[in-house]
Amino acid sequence: MRKTFKYRIFPTHKQTTLFEQTLDGCRWLYNHLLEERKTSWKSEKQSLSCFDQCNTFKLLKEEQPFLKDIHSQVLQNVAMRIDLAFKAFFRRVKTGQMPGYPRFRGRDRYNSFTFPQSGFRFNEFLHVSKIGKIRVKKHRDIEGIIKTCTICRTPTGKWFVNLACNIDHKPIKQPIEPAIGLDMGLCSFATLSNGEQIENPRFFRQEEDDLAKAQQKLSAQEKATKAKAKARKVVARIHERISWKRENFTHQESRKLVNKFNIIAVENLSINDMQQGNFHNINKSIGDAAWRMFLNFLAFKAEWAGKQVIKVNPAYTSQTCSRCGSRHKLKLSDRIFHCPVCSFSLSRDHNAALNILALGTQSLGFALEAPE
Repeated sequence: MRKTFKYRIFPTHKQTTLFEQTLDGCRWLYNHLLEERKTSWKSEKQSLSCFDQCNTFKLLKEEQPFLKDIHSQVLQNVAMRIDLAFKAFFRRVKTGQMPGYPRFRGRDRYNSFTFPQSGFRFNEFLHVSKIGKIRVKKHRDIEGIIKTCTICRTPTGKWFVNLACNIDHKPIKQPIEPAIGLDMGLCSFATLSNGEQIENPRFFRQEEDDLAKAQQKLSAQEKATKAKAKARKVVARIHERISWKRENFTHQESRKLVNKFNIIAVENLSINDMQQGNFHNINKSIGDAAWRMFLNFLAFKAEWAGKQVIKVNPAYTSQTCSRCGSRHKLKLSDRIFHCPVCSFSLSRDHNAALNILALGTQSLGFALEAPE
């Protein structure tokens, strides 16, 4: 299995300069390769491949000597990124979407570079070719065989290394019981089929006033000044703080569920479609809830532990009686489900969670009894 380990690194001033020069060189190469592809198609109707562009690097290094200071593996990864961007673009075109064409990267818009095979070594320090030995905050031991090394710069100026490792891990398949159903929501982050609720922390809402003040100060500064850069860093720090809180919350809650349950049934939500509406406040709350991040963490942790996350169709789960199966329309403001057929009353989210659990267990050929 593939697992990525992320560590904070502390480069010296000289190493920071080399990192930034590497990022600038990679950004220049990215824009150059993108321009090559556009020009080749417009003039000759010919689509260049990743292999074609990599073959030009030897001549390109003679024309642009700064590329010689960047490891060859890093340069090849830039060509791979361009190739993946175009493949994703054409894939979305074929499915009928309206994707944006791959764009040029401006200053501070290229924030990572990758060694896909070699050029690095990791022990108590991170050793990077042409840069040297870098101090690392090694908060946990590495596992498996390191395959790739990606060095990233955050908008606040922090540096991290992501080490993708192949681990020989064969999870032991767990039995079906205990099983649980989850109904994602905004009033509460999630409601479980056993009646428990996970509170919605609303991290963005908590920081919204501070963020608005920081953005107002940023917009008041003159362009290309030190004050502007300082104000931009304050805004980035608030966003970073929100992101860290949200990531920590989703990690902890997904871990609790995986430790407690073997089968977890969730809604197969189309979050992008849900945010296409004109309800600005709801769209903001959906983004703040971080459902996608939570579900991704949940799926990964469950697979690692030999457990299952089952995605079910969310249609009518809130409008179907979990006892008799009859369906009744509800408004969004209706928070209690009352069935006129069997007189069953229950919280709307709890009723939906029971239906989600039933659909999930049915897909495994295992039926649950209706609640009393």
